[in-house]
This record gives sequence, C-alpha cells and structure tokens, in this order.
Amino acid sequence: MTISSDTVRPPHGLRRLRAATPPLSLAPMMDRTDRHFRVLVRQITRHTLLYTEMVHSGAVLHGDRERLLGFDPVERPLALQLGGDDPAALAECARIAEDRGFDEVNLNVGCPSDRVQQGSFGVCLMGRPERVAEAVGAMRREVTIPVTVKHRIGFDDLDSYQDMLRFVDVVAEAGCDRFTVHARKAWLRGLNPKENREVPPLRYDDVYRLKRERPGLEVEINGGIGTLEEVRHHLGHVDGVMVGRAAYDDPYFLAPADREIFGHGAAPVPSRREVVEALVPYVASRLAAGEPLPRVLRHLLGLVFCRPGARAWRRLLTEGARRPGAGAELLLEAAARVPDDVLDERPERPVTA
Repeated sequence: MTISSDTVRPPHGLRRLRAATPPLSLAPMMDRTDRHFRVLVRQITRHTLLYTEMVHSGAVLHGDRERLLGFDPVERPLALQLGGDDPAALAECARIAEDRGFDEVNLNVGCPSDRVQQGSFGVCLMGRPERVAEAVGAMRREVTIPVTVKHRIGFDDLDSYQDMLRFVDVVAEAGCDRFTVHARKAWLRGLNPKENREVPPLRYDDVYRLKRERPGLEVEINGGIGTLEEVRHHLGHVDGVMVGRAAYDDPYFLAPADREIFGHGAAPVPSRREVVEALVPYVASRLAAGEPLPRVLRHLLGLVFCRPGARAWRRLLTEGARRPGAGAELLLEAAARVPDDVLDERPERPVTA
C-alpha cells in the first residue's frame, strides 16, 4: 500500500446524495484514533470507515489545522468528528473538512465528559434536538459529503426510547445522513467517561427498534462490540456497526473484515509481518517530519495482542523508542522478538453450515 502526503480536495457544487452506510466503522476515540493509529488500521483493513478524535469547532477555526486535521490519504475513507453547538461555526468547520479531503463530517452528541458538559455540547445536546437539527442543516447546506450524528440512547432521566425517537425524528428532518447510536445511556453526574462506557446497560433492542420503526433512516449501532461474529449479528438488524476499544486493544481482529464484512472475497488478509513492513516507511516519514518516535509508535502495541511474543514486542517498542538515535528500524527489531508463526499467521475463513 502506497503512502503519500498529497491532500485530495473534492470540488464543491456537486449534487448532494445520501451515502450508504458502510457496514463497519472504527469509533472516534480521544487519545486513541490519531493519524498514527489510523495508518496502522489501514494496513489491516482497507474499507472500514475510520474517524478522527473529536475536535472542537473552535479549535478547527482558530488552532493549528495541520496538527489537528492533518492526515495521509491512505487513511481514507475517513470522517472528521466535530464537537460544538454553534451551527455557523460547525458549518464552517464542515466546509474546511471537505476542502481538506475528509469523506464525512460527524457531530458528537454522545460524549459525557465534564469538559463537554461545561461547553454545553456532546451528550447534553440530546436535550436540545432542535439545536442539533439546526447544526446538521447548516452543515449540509455547506458541503456535499455526508453529515452524520453520533449519539447515545439518552442521558440522565431523558433516557426512554420515546425520548431518543423524538431526538432522532427532529434531527432527521434536517437531513442527517446517518445516526450512530451508542446503545447505552449516559449519567452526567456520578459516572466518569470510562464508567459511562461500561456501567449503564447496553440496550441493543432499542437501536434495532429504531431501525424497524424508521426504516428510511440509516442507523448504525455502537457499544460493547468486540468480534466480527458480533458485527455480523448486528448487521442483521441495522445498517452498520461501529467498533471501539476492542479494536484499539487488538486491531488485528479486523484483518478479515474486508473479506467477511465488506464482501471482498478475494481481498488478501495481511499478516502481522506485512503490516509491520508496510509501516516502516510511514514511521520514517513521520520522524523526518519531526515527530517523536514514542508518539508515533505508542498505538502499535496492540498489534500483537495475547499472542506469544506480545510482551517482548511491547517492551521493545516502549523502551527502545527512547533510545538515542532510534528510528523506524525499531519496528523490525521488535518484530524479530515475535515468533514467526505469529507474524505470518492469517485468520482462517469462517466455517459455514
């Protein structure tokens, strides 16, 4: 896979069409889904939709855009997730995203962190569906790429199925291209963000019901999904499935996704060795651009997850990255500590009845 540094800028003014939901996407995760992790994942699956970390609209408009929004075209298809509640600012950010080559812009209506609450965005916006609709409408008028919303089942006492349905119906009127539903509610007081990902019970049936009752909407499910078998099950009920931290901890479980989820039967399934070898020139290019080696390598630790050699792989990448003069060849040195059968194994095709 060739990695270049060019930015693709699609033309404006094209007739806007609703895009089909990809069957599999990788969730936006703060301090996780930066450009280095996304390039790793792209060596494993070519078709899974990837997301940036959430970026606040104010940061996009006034911050270092190359640092916040820079990506390599190899990462596409790629969506930018925005945070904020100002429709005009979000619309301008959406235009910037399209100009920089992003394939989708997504509004965060699910994050429950204290910082998000203080800014009156994230999951708080589920209590202001008209505001979300205004923002979605403003973004849609500005761009031709899909405008989507990621939200929760609900939050605090605004957590019934009917509450969620009203939110979706209001926002759908503005032309939201897809609703990605984290199938848990959020508690704004009493639980921290980590606990909000784990403690509230999963309510998959509510998401299935949303798709049944609103079949014309594109609905994607998120929350607690960690295997391709689970992905296939959920796809029997909704249009798409978003996986999160399970894929961060063990990104290689996505290796058969192009073949098994996207239906590319002849798609090659890369081995871990091939993934590592493809990453060496990327790491070298980022070092040449002045990025510290530990920052570039820190998201690669899970490539060898719960397999022989995993501890040696993690240790050498972590400790070796701090050695004076260490470079991209450290990846090959770490891979040499992993048994050949682990480096060269490829997931088998699932057995069908």
